[in-house]
Amino acid sequence: SRPHPEIKPLRLRLPHHNSRVLALALLAAMVFTGIVEEMGEVLAIDKRVGLEMWDGTKAEGFVLKIGCKMAVQGAYIGCSIAVNGTCLTCTAFDAKTFEVNCAPETLRRTDLGDLKVGSPVNLERSMAANDRNSGHFVQGHVDEAGKILEFKKEGESLWVKIALSDAILPFVVPKGYIAVDGTSLTVCEVNHREKWFNLMLIAHTQQCIVMPKKKVGERVNLEADCLGKYAAAAVGGVAERVSGLEQKLVRTQIAAGVSLSLAAVCILLLARRG
Repeated sequence: SRPHPEIKPLRLRLPHHNSRVLALALLAAMVFTGIVEEMGEVLAIDKRVGLEMWDGTKAEGFVLKIGCKMAVQGAYIGCSIAVNGTCLTCTAFDAKTFEVNCAPETLRRTDLGDLKVGSPVNLERSMAANDRNSGHFVQGHVDEAGKILEFKKEGESLWVKIALSDAILPFVVPKGYIAVDGTSLTVCEVNHREKWFNLMLIAHTQQCIVMPKKKVGERVNLEADCLGKYAAAAVGGVAERVSGLEQKLVRTQIAAGVSLSLAAVCILLLARRG
């Protein structure tokens, strides 16, 4: 089909390296949308000692069994399901439950280690290639667990203030995206000095996600917009090269200044002899 005559195609002219990084970023990002499909319930938390490793040896592992309705539709062993925004691999399932293993790094980075039997959890299946994305590109790779500082009502909406660390703060910007326990949300304010941001939940969202059920002081999983992180990585090399050139320029200017000073001294000495 022909393009509409009033619509001009957008052509981005980026350096080859940056184009490749951006393309890889888009491919890597398309895993989840941040639109929670349902709230499941933790049915069992099992520290199993008999999980088989690649070499046949046995080791202890952390296994969650979660009850749900929608998350197992179309499921298969090895499929990805986001649990509170954490991308996990389904290792067993039936018509109403599924199981996932949590690696030590997962437990260190996320709030999954805080879960108890009966805890509600946000669930989302990985996005199909032909799905609409009503949220944003969420990888399910949690950056850290932030802490809820405050809930405040305004009309039918709910303000939530969340603490975060310096590691993720540069990637959280007003009106930008952030995934909180896997929910795609819009950042409202960011306070760099006090290290917090806030967001607002409409009434519908309050009914569909776990966050309003938590208490002040409890943790939530945070994943900054991955495109921002890829963009920062793409320009990081350029910034390093610019910094190197600036330092070289400073050294050159210093050397030139010293040379000029020596030349001035020599001219002065020669003038006195004359």
